Amino acid sequence: MKIYQLKNEEFTVKVKSFGAELCSAISEKTHIEYIWQADPGIWPRHAPNLFPIVGKLKGGQFTYEYAFYKLPQHGFARDNEFVCIEETPDSLTFELTANENLLEVFPFHFSFQVTYRLKGNRIDVIYSVFNPDNKDLMFSVGAHPAFNCPLQPNESFEDYELVFPHKDSLTVHTLNDGLITRHTKELQLANNRLKISTQLFDNDALVCMDKQIEEVKLVSTLSKHGVSVISKDWPFYGIWTKKGARRFVCLEPWYGIADSEDMMDTLEKKIGIIKLSPGQTFECSFEIALF
Repeated sequence: MKIYQLKNEEFTVKVKSFGAELCSAISEKTHIEYIWQADPGIWPRHAPNLFPIVGKLKGGQFTYEYAFYKLPQHGFARDNEFVCIEETPDSLTFELTANENLLEVFPFHFSFQVTYRLKGNRIDVIYSVFNPDNKDLMFSVGAHPAFNCPLQPNESFEDYELVFPHKDSLTVHTLNDGLITRHTKELQLANNRLKISTQLFDNDALVCMDKQIEEVKLVSTLSKHGVSVISKDWPFYGIWTKKGARRFVCLEPWYGIADSEDMMDTLEKKIGIIKLSPGQTFECSFEIALF
């Protein structure tokens, strides 16, 4: 594993080749570290990239052409070494391609590229999936960046709030052992805001469908420091922290989602699955703004 760095007058950003994972974003002015530092005693990841699935599979497996394949939650990209294929003063691009071991659990050839571009106080994250095969490639892709909460030692977890511009409420789909249930609940927002608390995540992540969230901010009510994640047109979204942790919050735009409790295990019928034709490329991006 190698750690790569991007730096400008405002931020120093670091990315691991393992998982192509964003692992640090430190302000040159305030020295605040915005990215969760993967405490193994709490949650040992920083900002994993999710591919070729998002969330959990029912029974931990799917079927394709009458064969069964097992995949862990959120897929295998986060647990594999990527190759840095391009490095410029303000950007890094990493690539993972199919190999013999991956084809045993995911029967598709692919190229999955992750690009990070640093512009001032913003990090653009670009996902690109190319299908080099002569059959459709079926996949999901998503982000899972974890941000320190609180950002400063004189603050607490409860000093933070989530801000959803132009939103009065959210429809949240509930989870049961990581699977989507038929039940939903309405979260009412006060002036587009939702106070952070440990109780908010007692039943796992807050999962939203139907392109409800295009931007969400995690902001301190004391210092006004925080982050904004902008992800226009992404169909699904998750907001999560480990139950009782009180140390970080994940803001997760997704093109894909966990299986539902009552779905069949056929990959073609999976909720949110993307079907990419031979020779075609799928691309999506989101922006992280740090302030």
